Amino acid sequence: MKQIQSLQNPLIKNILKLQEKSRERKKQQLFVIEGKREIELAYKGQFEIDSLLFIPHKIEYDYLKQYQAKEVIEITPEVYKKIAYRESTEGIIAIAKSKYIDLNSLIFKNIKPLILVVEGIEKPGNIGAMIRSADAANIDAIILADPKTDQYNPNVIRSSLGGVFTKNIVISSSEEIIAFFKKNNIKMYAATLQNSNLYTNQNYTEASAIIVGTEANGLTQIWRDHSTKNINIPMQGEIDSMNVSVAAAVILFEAKRQRNFK
Repeated sequence: MKQIQSLQNPLIKNILKLQEKSRERKKQQLFVIEGKREIELAYKGQFEIDSLLFIPHKIEYDYLKQYQAKEVIEITPEVYKKIAYRESTEGIIAIAKSKYIDLNSLIFKNIKPLILVVEGIEKPGNIGAMIRSADAANIDAIILADPKTDQYNPNVIRSSLGGVFTKNIVISSSEEIIAFFKKNNIKMYAATLQNSNLYTNQNYTEASAIIVGTEANGLTQIWRDHSTKNINIPMQGEIDSMNVSVAAAVILFEAKRQRNFK
């Protein structure tokens, strides 16, 4: 079995590149997964595991066989510390092959799907939190519109608790998404303060998309112009907005309540 002890090993350097740079993840079609739970969810989601790196005294080799990785590599605690974001992830890291779903090949499990659209969000932690909420609500898909980062950012994977591997996630432009929704008769509910209606007064039992934007600037004009309805969550305190991931969860679970959580 291959062993790596040097922090200067080319594979270790490449892992750091994959963690830090979106363009490297896209170019190589690879990304890094840290931790047992996340790797198990990726494998369950039919992601191909290219390499597994592990600390021998923390992980049994027999445990690793289930993932059918092309390469299994022993590393030292020092090497692991260099490439791990957190030390409590059981001493295992995987390099996996990226999967991208095209908008027009998206298949919904429900005839009347419920979709979350996230436009232009920059903070990976917010994207990860929304993926967790989407998984908890068991919605049909998450679409990242004109994103500032990709779903394989290590902070997205970590903050989603591996939920990034459990849902259909698509990246596309706002223009293409709107055209897709109109073609497929999917109603668009844009969360915005401008010319908006109370979110609880809408009917989400038909094929519906909930669209949220950045906390700083909100949704761009194209969504406000093309939405079926603009919706808002009333603020009753002194602060006039809430975290976008919380807002998305509130609206998604109202939609699920109307659908009787089916």
